[in-house]
Amino acid sequence: MKIRNHYQDFLQLLDKGSLKKVMNGVRLLGSYYLSKWSKQNIHGGMPISVAFEPTTSCNLRCPECPSGLRSFSRPTGMLSASFFQEKIDELAPYLLYLTFYFQGEPYLHPNFLEMVSYANKKKIYTATSTNAHYLSSEQAKKTVESGLNRLIISIDGTTQETYSAYRVGGKLHKVIEGTREVVRWKKQLNSPTPHIIFQFLVVRPNEHQIEEVHQLAKELGVNEVKLKTAQIYDYEQGSPLIPTLDQYSRYAKKNDSTYQIKNPLDHSCWKMWHSCVITWDGKIVPCCFDKDAHHQLGDLSQKRFREEWKSPAYQKFRQQLLKGRSQIEICKNCTEGTKVFV
Repeated sequence: MKIRNHYQDFLQLLDKGSLKKVMNGVRLLGSYYLSKWSKQNIHGGMPISVAFEPTTSCNLRCPECPSGLRSFSRPTGMLSASFFQEKIDELAPYLLYLTFYFQGEPYLHPNFLEMVSYANKKKIYTATSTNAHYLSSEQAKKTVESGLNRLIISIDGTTQETYSAYRVGGKLHKVIEGTREVVRWKKQLNSPTPHIIFQFLVVRPNEHQIEEVHQLAKELGVNEVKLKTAQIYDYEQGSPLIPTLDQYSRYAKKNDSTYQIKNPLDHSCWKMWHSCVITWDGKIVPCCFDKDAHHQLGDLSQKRFREEWKSPAYQKFRQQLLKGRSQIEICKNCTEGTKVFV
């Protein structure tokens, strides 16, 4: 079942492609490996994957999330739909994958699904991540009709007590009801999309419910379950959120009882060659680990994307990565930067 779902997903992604997009991807990949080999920044092509932040607003108060904690040092707000369309028009000839998510809850944006539809008409594969508290029957129908390809639903527990231990302020029954509505409208509209994923952030309070979330997904008609390791900001001294199941923890306990990240920090990062994140107010940041936008590499309210993508600031940052990711604060807690095709 899972293999078939990934295959269908892959076919949809190919359907969004074109020769121009393929050649752009080849240039990116080639320049990335040349850079790894030479330890010099060599970069060709435009991004094949971009994340837009619809809003920084959120209804929940998750303990490891700046949006949930209301702890941003950057401005909060909502993405302008006209600004989004302008930038997508520039990027569409190259983009394969578009994520409508960074911080905040996307469904709080009043024009969120209209932006999804716009990107879909440009033949771009679209994905979002939601806490599913706003998936009423009407919104579920509009979600299916928008052409959204992938819908990631955060569900971090199979009982209210466990779920709300991390999703503070959340209601599990709303997540389940919203999921049912999307599944129902997919069937009613005879639509293969969106591909629905239950994302289960494995932490100590919920690790005993891993099998249960798989069963719940099956009962509801969810396509896939993804188990995700939790990013803990102050992990060195340990945390009640770090799982006891070692395979689901990003951190390893040392002999002195402090913790260290398991992931070796290779001196490269595929994400810096093929993707970026654009905040609601048009700032370009390297990736989703820069939640407070400390490393601003461009401002799209001032310039076109291509200018910023090739700017001295971006080139300098890529070169810094090749010298040592351990010297960059947002890279120290990263588990995926060196992977290609994930």
